Amino acid sequence: MLKISKSIKTLDESDIADNLLHYDYNVKYLLSLIRKGVSLDDQHFLSSYRSFEGEVFENYVFEKLLIYAVENDEIEKFVLKGFHQDKIKSYANTLSISEKQQIVYRTKSREISEFDAMFITKNQELYFVEMTLVKSVLKLRKRLRKKKALLEIIFPNYEIKALIILNEGATGVRQLPSYCSVWLTEEFSAKGVLDYIVDTDARKLLPKKRIKSSKMIEAHTLKLYPFRYYNTISWITKTIRSHKKFVIDMNFLMSEKVQRYHDLYNKFYIGYIDASEVRDELNLDKSCKDDHRVIVALEKKHTDEITLTYYIHQTRKVLYIYSYDDNNKIVREKKDPYGITITEVYHISKMMDEKYKLNTSNLAMIRKLLEERTTAQTEL
Repeated sequence: MLKISKSIKTLDESDIADNLLHYDYNVKYLLSLIRKGVSLDDQHFLSSYRSFEGEVFENYVFEKLLIYAVENDEIEKFVLKGFHQDKIKSYANTLSISEKQQIVYRTKSREISEFDAMFITKNQELYFVEMTLVKSVLKLRKRLRKKKALLEIIFPNYEIKALIILNEGATGVRQLPSYCSVWLTEEFSAKGVLDYIVDTDARKLLPKKRIKSSKMIEAHTLKLYPFRYYNTISWITKTIRSHKKFVIDMNFLMSEKVQRYHDLYNKFYIGYIDASEVRDELNLDKSCKDDHRVIVALEKKHTDEITLTYYIHQTRKVLYIYSYDDNNKIVREKKDPYGITITEVYHISKMMDEKYKLNTSNLAMIRKLLEERTTAQTEL
């Protein structure tokens, strides 16, 4: 178990020189609000400042973890980012450094996951780190599950764990998964960094303090197990519909390997249905023609419940998801036109021929199979 150092807990900055001030911060909008004299209590200012403060906290913790890694005998490798590593391009299908100098895993066109920090111990444990100033960490669970699943797939020889670094007073900590270690620091403030950025006559900075150690590595040097994002999700779609008797293969779906992929993808696409058959259920308007394809997916919620969700492409870049809320009412949400989901749906839709077509009886059977699975798990 890795223990927090007193230096990190108390937010001691004496050993990181002026490194926090050497980072680039996304403060254009925040500075415009300051120039306009916007009140510090204004919601626009508070939102922008919280985002900036989160950036500073992440950089502070990373600087401290560099020192911690050098001093801790349990840590064998530590992945560099920011100005600490060589500037290299972001590689596809591997870990590398993005244009924003973050540790990422990406396909050819999309980032799948981003990691605040990452290190490996002598016990073959690979830790990914999340540092955040949010007061409640309950929303973290979904993100953690996806990141853990990806790392388990590409690094099968390591035990994947998470280090979560928060401020004292954060709630929901006890509900985090058992693979998470939690460190709590004192209350963090980015006021000093903002004052420096705002001050046009700010003092001259000390040089960047760089850590020299054989433990420090570049992200792309980590050898990983080959993983093809779109090939894998296509294979899952084909296999899950290949059962000779049932509309979906529940044994395949619930296998340990496939459920790890479900944690990563969050949804599996299983077919399509004509809009006319789900018009009333989804409250579709007349602009959606009767023969328009509605892509059907199995979504895995943070509670591990698996439910049906629906995707409708209006244009190549306009995608809507229809899902049920906690009150069993349909919710319509527009997806990010540059997100991975819109690319997934486009890719899967192209491979679905007539044999993937579903009807309302098929959907009823799928719901029944999912309910039986949930009941069986509850009784265990």
